[in-house]
Amino acid sequence: MSEGPLVVHLQKVAGISGSEAHLLSLLPRLRERGWNVRMLMLHEHERGAWDFARELEARGVPLDAIPVRTDVDPVAFCRLVGYLMRKRPAILHTHLVHGETYGLLAGTAARVPVRFSTKHGFNEFREMPYFGLADRTVASLAHVQIAISRGLARYLEDVEGFDGESFEIVHYGIEPDGEPKPYDGEELRLLCVGRMIPIKGHIVLLRAFAAARKELPGLTLDIAGRGPLEPALRALVTELGLDESVRFLGHVTPIQGAIERSQVVVVPSMGEGFGMVALEAMERARPVIAASIGGLGELVRDGETGLLVPPGEAEPLREAIVRLASDPALARRMGEAGRRRALDRFLQQFCTDRTDLLYRDALERAA
Repeated sequence: MSEGPLVVHLQKVAGISGSEAHLLSLLPRLRERGWNVRMLMLHEHERGAWDFARELEARGVPLDAIPVRTDVDPVAFCRLVGYLMRKRPAILHTHLVHGETYGLLAGTAARVPVRFSTKHGFNEFREMPYFGLADRTVASLAHVQIAISRGLARYLEDVEGFDGESFEIVHYGIEPDGEPKPYDGEELRLLCVGRMIPIKGHIVLLRAFAAARKELPGLTLDIAGRGPLEPALRALVTELGLDESVRFLGHVTPIQGAIERSQVVVVPSMGEGFGMVALEAMERARPVIAASIGGLGELVRDGETGLLVPPGEAEPLREAIVRLASDPALARRMGEAGRRRALDRFLQQFCTDRTDLLYRDALERAA
């Protein structure tokens, strides 16, 4: 089924996170549509990169790899140009900053006819002086620019000076996994899923959770994920007297079981390009409390499928936690509405359809 035009996807991979999970879902489905898709992975020999490679190859997608020694590696760049000249793809589709910078420059040098670039997330480095100018300069080498949410496109416009309307919007998608199990726990259990880094908002969540427990002493919180902030978060849990009510689950995969063991899923991010955790919770019929930033506002309908709160503020988050955790009937209704919205608007099929259409249109214009 993959005898059509060659499409090479390029990304620097260190592990399986949001963009990698997106590729694991999208690329096999593009091959099913007849696109001859290959993955070219830049890497620094991280174990997580090879985990991704095995997962992708198990899904029938061929993968090649080029190691990079530093952020700017002339040898890797030359190898990439040579690879593209040998393979002669019809489309080069880049992801994330390293993939975009290496890929669009090399793709231009190798005269790849159609070049795509997808922006996936909020990053602190985007606010560095002159980064926006450099990023816009590199991005100008792409024929089609994609953002994974309208909120991310607005962020790139505000922070880096992009024309937000120039982006095609292609949301991530989700595959339904049977009927979700209703929440039947006796505890009032919250779940937060995400890499433990500052932008994910764990600190404000813990402070809001500590305040909420003064009204709901039986409230508990599970935190799934790992990251460099974990020691500090564990220390904060002890400082706030939450050792008996907060559990650190570590890396959890698949996440659906942890979602079904929770009553409410909380996404307190300070920046979120899309918000895949929120979508996964909605698909499992769980209400979502989320920061009203980036793509989260496109997923969660405030008062219908969950509650939106200002990012970085503990008191509104506390109020939302208390409201949903103390009203199981409301939480259940919002969860059911969230599942309907996930199935109506955010299936993987729609993401694949949109990508397929953009590819065909770009090739027609390049012909």
